[in-house]
Amino acid sequence: MKTMVKELRCERGMTQQQLADSVGVSSRTIISIEKEQYSPSLMLAYRISRVFGVSVEQLCCLEENLTAELAAEQAREETEASAEAAGPLPQPV
Repeated sequence: MKTMVKELRCERGMTQQQLADSVGVSSRTIISIEKEQYSPSLMLAYRISRVFGVSVEQLCCLEENLTAELAAEQAREETEASAEAAGPLPQPV
């Protein structure tokens, strides 16, 4: 999930360790969030958003993530529909 954690942290001149200490997690957790390899829990997102003075919605780019999720879902549905329209795959002899 895309977040604004890295951008907000850098704007405020904080290290990953400083942010981690202020919200009670390891620096590895912050690194993973910034690399979009880990989605923070609601409570962690709330604690981080309080550090930066932004809403959880802003921190987690909820509008942007929702738009991307809906687009991916639509693409999957279109792929499935065109596969169904193409009919069954030929069987090897």
